[in-house]
Amino acid sequence: MAYQPIEDYGMIGNMRTVALIGKNGSIDWMCYPRFDAPSLFAGILDDEKGGRFQIAPVEEDYTSKQFYWPDTNVLITRFLTGKGVCEVTDFMPVGKTEIGEGENRLVRIIKMVRGHVPLQVYCRPAFDYARAEHDIVINEHGAAFHGPDLSIGLSTSVPLKQNGQSVHTRLELDEGESANFVIKETEEHGACQICYSDKVAEKGFRQTVNFWRNWLSHCSYSGRWRETVYRSALTLKMLTYEPTGAIVAAPTCSLPEHVGGERNWDYRYTWIRDAAFTLYAFMRIGFTEEAAKFMHFIENICEDPEHTGQLQIMYGIDGRWELDEEHLDHLEGYRGSSPVRIGNDAYDQLQLDIYGELMDSVYLFNKYGSPISYDFWNTLIRLVDWIGENWDRKDEGIWEVRGGKKHFTYSKLMSWVALDRGLRLADKRSFPVERDRWMSIRDNIYRTIMNKGWNEERQAFVQTYDSETLDASLLIMPLVFFVSPTDERMLKTIDAIDRTPDKGGLVSNSLVYRYNIEESPDGLRGEEGTFNICTFWMVEALTRAGRFDEKRLEDARLMFEQMLGYANHLGLYAEETGARGEALGNFPQAFTHLSLISAAFNLDRTLG
Repeated sequence: MAYQPIEDYGMIGNMRTVALIGKNGSIDWMCYPRFDAPSLFAGILDDEKGGRFQIAPVEEDYTSKQFYWPDTNVLITRFLTGKGVCEVTDFMPVGKTEIGEGENRLVRIIKMVRGHVPLQVYCRPAFDYARAEHDIVINEHGAAFHGPDLSIGLSTSVPLKQNGQSVHTRLELDEGESANFVIKETEEHGACQICYSDKVAEKGFRQTVNFWRNWLSHCSYSGRWRETVYRSALTLKMLTYEPTGAIVAAPTCSLPEHVGGERNWDYRYTWIRDAAFTLYAFMRIGFTEEAAKFMHFIENICEDPEHTGQLQIMYGIDGRWELDEEHLDHLEGYRGSSPVRIGNDAYDQLQLDIYGELMDSVYLFNKYGSPISYDFWNTLIRLVDWIGENWDRKDEGIWEVRGGKKHFTYSKLMSWVALDRGLRLADKRSFPVERDRWMSIRDNIYRTIMNKGWNEERQAFVQTYDSETLDASLLIMPLVFFVSPTDERMLKTIDAIDRTPDKGGLVSNSLVYRYNIEESPDGLRGEEGTFNICTFWMVEALTRAGRFDEKRLEDARLMFEQMLGYANHLGLYAEETGARGEALGNFPQAFTHLSLISAAFNLDRTLG
């Protein structure tokens, strides 16, 4: 098999792990039993060794379509051939279903819709990122795959045959008939002990559909782009880790920002920044329970006796601190993009901005969710005090550069936000605080940004002190109320960014780059695509300025609508968009979907 385009995948999940399923019916990525566990299927990172579970027509002359069952995370892959039509329904049961409690089971239901389409079923797990071999036991209930530390059952009533490290079968169904396959953990060294009847599988499907629809019914958004916002909300929900409340940045690792290059990272962890923005997006559209769970996750981290007031930029979904990076040199990487990385050494970088993003989300949670406790406030005091004493240090910045620390303007901006939101929260709740000291630091940061972060010749806010490099992250300035959206400096910054790269800007056909990597080397080789969150930030900046300027508002709407056209066939986005409109980077990306929700919310409200 050839590698599928990244945008050719759909995702299913159960708030513990996910699976990526291609339009060709192949599960090419799944970590088990949770997001950051070793992969069970990783064909997306190595077509030959990675492992996959594919159900597809025997004849290669077919077309396929994918869609989600309305308002759910249940995925349908439909195959259309000259002999008929068949469908594969994929889902992970959630809540109480006929197929157990739904935890860590993946169900594939095959239905022959019309005619007679011979199908081939092929399953070859590759335990521990394809580093471990396994034994296979087959019986009348299916197959069991026994790796060194994990045993997986593939339960089915369909007879299976073994071929080396895989099992396979040819499936012949008549019109109206169905069959099902269920992946679940099984007993060590044993055989499959049960296969689920088609009736049970169908009932599990309906119960899972009801779960997602009930959850989505709490969404308060009813604007112009409701279906788009719904899909992003459902995607973000799948990226939450229910046992702890953590939120992963993306469910994949090492999908390249530049095909064939080295910009390949592991995003299966909780970035304070990404999670705080996600929390904001959830609260914007009525989902306060997810916000409360994440706040509990943060409280648990900060209550660790080793915590000194300084936050890491990211943590494991279980709250662990160390995420050491490792190269998997036995895997070739997506279309030859190496190295394949697991873990992320950026965990010990200094990124000052995370304090602002966290404090902003806490402030909003206290306002729109539920009031925070006094004990949590004392924890926040330590965090704000720390940033108050360290805001003027150099750091690696929001983009996690590996070319050395600098005075990033965005980092100073979000340090200002941390102090500002701390003061607002103290006033709102009458919490005790050294108000004069915090105000003095906050105001000092503001003046410093205006003096050193503004370039008079470029007529724009710039990436680092006294530089000339533009950075799209600064489009967030009016969004966090640092400056008015109609402040002359902000309007000039928007205009400077909103030019094509050959004219010194960062925008190419309505898509926005993070920064110019030739002007500002980041310590890595290769190119990258436009950064999707930056495009939505530009939409929001134009939207806010557009309240008083009709042309800018029209530009915002056009840019937003054009960006929607770069989603994949299911409404999912990766981290970046390439020169040919292809998806690049880890997929789906929480950053992109949360910024879409925010942009849709504010643009719809302004247009109204």
